[in-house]
Amino acid sequence: MNRSYLSHDYFTDIITFDYSDKQQLSGELFISIDRVKENANDRKLQFEDELLRVIAHGVLHLMGFKDKSKKDLINMRKAEDSALQLFKSTFTQNLD
Repeated sequence: MNRSYLSHDYFTDIITFDYSDKQQLSGELFISIDRVKENANDRKLQFEDELLRVIAHGVLHLMGFKDKSKKDLINMRKAEDSALQLFKSTFTQNLD
């Protein structure tokens, strides 16, 4: 997929196809579970936490976030962290 659609010659954890318009958020997220497992292992994280981060990353792309420049990547990481905190706090509250 990377080569065919993005002209990348490397593996990635997620590819986001954005079909959104000004009225509606829409797109497809293609996730490499093998790559997510590798990333989680390399970063010494739980697989589920890394998977949630990757999903948040893809949704943030659909919302217009970029990650090509250093500044954009910093903003993306902050937004990912916020999304994970929101998910975890919401999920934890719903278990009570």
